[in-house]
Amino acid sequence: MSPEFRRRIRNLLMLDIETVASHASYEQLDERMQTLWNKKAARLRKPDDARTDAEMFYEQGAIYAEFGRVVSIAFGGFFWNDEDELAFKVRSFSNSDEAALLREFKELVEKYPAEQLVMCAHNGKEFDFPYLCRRMLIHGIELPRAMQLAGKKPWEILHQDTLELWKFGDYKNYTGLDLLAAVFGIASSKNEMSGAEVTPTFYEDNDIEKINRYCREDVVVLAQLYLCLHSQKMVADENIIRVE
Repeated sequence: MSPEFRRRIRNLLMLDIETVASHASYEQLDERMQTLWNKKAARLRKPDDARTDAEMFYEQGAIYAEFGRVVSIAFGGFFWNDEDELAFKVRSFSNSDEAALLREFKELVEKYPAEQLVMCAHNGKEFDFPYLCRRMLIHGIELPRAMQLAGKKPWEILHQDTLELWKFGDYKNYTGLDLLAAVFGIASSKNEMSGAEVTPTFYEDNDIEKINRYCREDVVVLAQLYLCLHSQKMVADENIIRVE
């Protein structure tokens, strides 16, 4: 590993979030939000889709920051152990109070110098980063400097996206993290659950730790993929530290 790449990943924060519908059911939305979701569902619904607006909210509300919320955030960073081997440490945290969760995330981000911090997520520029920013603003939380992107030129934004790295300028297709993991021989993070199961796991099973584990494993896959996309060796399993 070159000294340049070692410097590049020193302030690199690998990130993933898990989101759910904002409420346990469509009926819990106030009348105004129900009307607005109905309009959105009408645009989303395909001709052969027989689901009700309520069913669509429960299954798809989590995707949209206006109708969803963040329940788990996982992050990780590379470091070198005592044997000077590349290692990776990942932890996740959650809170039933979304505002408190987002404030904790903000505190984490602000521990890094804003002009040096590089956050990386898969499809992060389309989903994770804007979702976090939108939910923070909804709760009246000032964005950390590293996430204040308004007015910046594209080359001034340090954040990275493994989906964008894989596209090489191709805008036609979306490639999921699990598919890329399979292509590069990275162990899947989907063994225990999938993204579609996050909302029912949260509201029906009340199993936030299962969601946290899933979120952590996504970050491990993300980190390994990042290395593969830069022609670097993956972190050995014994050098991956997971913090509950």
